[in-house]
Amino acid sequence: MITRKVSILLIFILAFSLLSAVVVYGQDKTEMQITWWGGDTRTNRTIQVIEAYEAAHPDVDIVYEYSSFSDYWTLLNTKAAGGQLPCVMQQDYAYLTEWTTRNLLIPLDPYFESGAIDTSNIPEGLLQGGLVGDHYYGLSLGTNSQAIIIDADAFEQAGLDLPPADWTWTDFENTVMALHEKLGIWGMTEGSSGLEDVQIWRSRYVGLGENVLNEDGTALQIEDQPTIDHFNLIMRLQEAGAIPTPEEAAEFVGIAPEETPIVKGLSAMQYQWSNQVIAILAAAEGRDLRLWPLPRPEGGQSANYLKPSMFFSITSQCQTPDIGADFINYFTNDLAANEVLAAERGVPVSTVVAEHLQSMVDPAVGETFTFIAQVTEDASPIPPPDPANWANFNSNVFGPLFVQPVLFGQISIEDGLQILHEEGDKVLSGASTS
Repeated sequence: MITRKVSILLIFILAFSLLSAVVVYGQDKTEMQITWWGGDTRTNRTIQVIEAYEAAHPDVDIVYEYSSFSDYWTLLNTKAAGGQLPCVMQQDYAYLTEWTTRNLLIPLDPYFESGAIDTSNIPEGLLQGGLVGDHYYGLSLGTNSQAIIIDADAFEQAGLDLPPADWTWTDFENTVMALHEKLGIWGMTEGSSGLEDVQIWRSRYVGLGENVLNEDGTALQIEDQPTIDHFNLIMRLQEAGAIPTPEEAAEFVGIAPEETPIVKGLSAMQYQWSNQVIAILAAAEGRDLRLWPLPRPEGGQSANYLKPSMFFSITSQCQTPDIGADFINYFTNDLAANEVLAAERGVPVSTVVAEHLQSMVDPAVGETFTFIAQVTEDASPIPPPDPANWANFNSNVFGPLFVQPVLFGQISIEDGLQILHEEGDKVLSGASTS
């Protein structure tokens, strides 16, 4: 009987000791929360990096949450309303200004200045995307830019040299015409969109050092001549058969990468964002396809800017901002971590990391690395984040009320510009079109 009581006592003591150890262990750990959007590949790689960080920091417990992009903003806005935002959140360029204005993010400047987030190997042009006003509220996790895919084999067949990296729109027109005349194919065709794309139009003004919108994004502030020049160029090329007509271009809407004209050998150049070219380059395996910067205005600056694929930001509801900053630094600069991440979020912003990974990625991904490094050398400042009504302007004014009537010959460019100004300003200011 005595033995049984001793046994029970020993079991009780042992259980109490284990419980106490668990409690103490839990008290020794500091919790830090993080959230992101993305598919299975991104999620699996991010979790691996989180676990590696925890292994190196046994006093930190990272609690994570993820969702699809479509659900992400509803989830995060609900958390913001309840004061329950995570410490570190994946942030998008389109929403960065809005979240900053709502005082939901904290400046990262102190962490940049102290070196807690090491930006010494990140070019200033890649940091600018996270700048709102005078402070940085996000650190880019990857970089892309607009590109012209060039079929170097087609240029060789046509007996043409590849254009200089700082080619102008005049060079571009002469090149497209020469390719068409010598090869009997289109010199340039659609990728995700064509020369009439709103972003290419905007790049005309980027190359002039101008923004198409006023400071608060509620109205256009453009001189008309660059737009007139651009759409006259498009119509000259269409008339010569050097680029597809609107009717021909309609055939390319929604096609798979392996069906695009440059892969099929129907064109020698194609417009695409650099983060969208991997499947196209892979589909054209064995062909010498390269990425080229956009043409620039005569005497102008680069029409390319470096666009963040997404950011990490620290929220104003974070209880452990120092740990959040340390994790962002690890995520951005640690070589082993980035071997796991494998540039899935875009070309890494750290030049040291990018150089480390370039020899490890496949040739298609490697071409995007080379292109971003080239563009970085003289990229123009990124335009401010799109205002709330930009998508509405693009979908309901720029395309249907200006581009399509002009290219189908229903109205002149000048008449189209008058409509663009009148109806565009209504939409951008929050009013409805007539």
